[in-house]
Amino acid sequence: MTADAAQYLGAGLAAMGIGLASIGVGLIFAFFLQGALRNPAAAASQQGNLILGFAVAEALGIFAFLVSLILLFVV
Repeated sequence: MTADAAQYLGAGLAAMGIGLASIGVGLIFAFFLQGALRNPAAAASQQGNLILGFAVAEALGIFAFLVSLILLFVV
């Protein structure tokens, strides 16, 4: 395996984190909606946790994207 092939393989594996982060965001909102429909009175108190979970999952996707770009263009 050449160095270029290893570089592209590593960047592709790092880019998989972007798709996994989008799955995580979807699950966060799905479970919030499920809980809000079961207990509407508690939905307002859980909205802060929803935003925090969304931000963390989205940040992990952005970090995975940056790692893949670094592997492609810097290394």
